[in-house]
Amino acid sequence: MPPRRRPTDPAALAAALDALAAGSAGPAEQKLLVRHFLASLETRAPGRSVEVRVPPWGAVQVVAGVRHTRGTPPAVVEMAPATWLDLATGATTWAEAVGAGRVSASGERADLAPYLPLVAGGAGGAA
Repeated sequence: MPPRRRPTDPAALAAALDALAAGSAGPAEQKLLVRHFLASLETRAPGRSVEVRVPPWGAVQVVAGVRHTRGTPPAVVEMAPATWLDLATGATTWAEAVGAGRVSASGERADLAPYLPLVAGGAGGAA
């Protein structure tokens, strides 16, 4: 199933990425980037066996495997927006974020390392 999100305006995305790189991304830019990178993850890791939560701005279900339809999914990953942006852009690795306690991950498929980072030039490829 393709992502249900509207495409991000390329100019707004570029401006938000520039603000993030400069350390001046405000809540509006962070929200845009969190949602954009969650949509990118949906494309890169299609499925419904892992729920990735980045409160308060979004959650997606990704990674092939057992699909859940009610209640808590079999695997859940949750983190703060700043952590998600660091992972998506390659500013930190999955192992570093988990090791530092910045990510809560439960379930056997709750490992996003193969899909990150989500930006061009990172180990995971282009957004």
